[in-house]
Amino acid sequence: MMKKFSCVVVLLTVCAFSFGGSLQAATDTTAAKASITDKVITWYNNHLNYGTVTMLMAIESSFIPFPSEVIVPPAAYQACNSDNPALYKTDSKVLNVILVILFASLGALVGALVNYFLAMVLGRPIVYWFADSKVGHLLMLNSQKIKKAEDYFIENGKSSTLIGRLIPAIRQLISIPAGLAKMNIGVFMLFTTIGATIWNTILAFLGYFAHGQQDLIEEYNSELKIALWGLCILFVLYLIYKGVKTSRAEKVVPTEEQSKAQ
Repeated sequence: MMKKFSCVVVLLTVCAFSFGGSLQAATDTTAAKASITDKVITWYNNHLNYGTVTMLMAIESSFIPFPSEVIVPPAAYQACNSDNPALYKTDSKVLNVILVILFASLGALVGALVNYFLAMVLGRPIVYWFADSKVGHLLMLNSQKIKKAEDYFIENGKSSTLIGRLIPAIRQLISIPAGLAKMNIGVFMLFTTIGATIWNTILAFLGYFAHGQQDLIEEYNSELKIALWGLCILFVLYLIYKGVKTSRAEKVVPTEEQSKAQ
């Protein structure tokens, strides 16, 4: 218990230091988050390199809220710009974008491992307590969000660490239930890396296409529309499948309870 208590103290100290001792003055958490995010974005845009991409993606993937949408696309865009030597490493723009994806995925894995080990060491009661604490609320956490991620993990099993990386409001927190369940670390790292790489690839190529690729977009406009429609149809079919599965499960549970009662 002392070990867990020490970890909590260290965690709170780090969070307090990160926010410059302004926890008591932060009465509006949403405004505080926006202000901090704006400052970080400004700093990031002035210091774009593979190190800052990795660092901010590690932060984004941990319990500290920060949108990956403002990290990867700008980096991929600048990786196509020969005037930016920090990111433009070869004459191949595609290779430079791939480097952004690799470093972003590395950062995502580091942040996910932070969540995984903190959850594994601290345990469920302390994780939920922290989520509902003032510091947790400042970090945009609450027990409902943790519960949602844990329910998703229980329902989908180990693959949730892959699929969950693509779902908003789940992707940053899916590592916590994996740590609570003490999921095999090798499988966790593999699935997390694959999921993070898929997500970062989508974001990176948005930045790539934004950098003078309008002709390519127009050339494959019809193919892109077909692909988007295909994704929409698959998503709808997935929702129908989940709805039918849930409905069947709800019917089976009362039947089992009735048979036990008899």
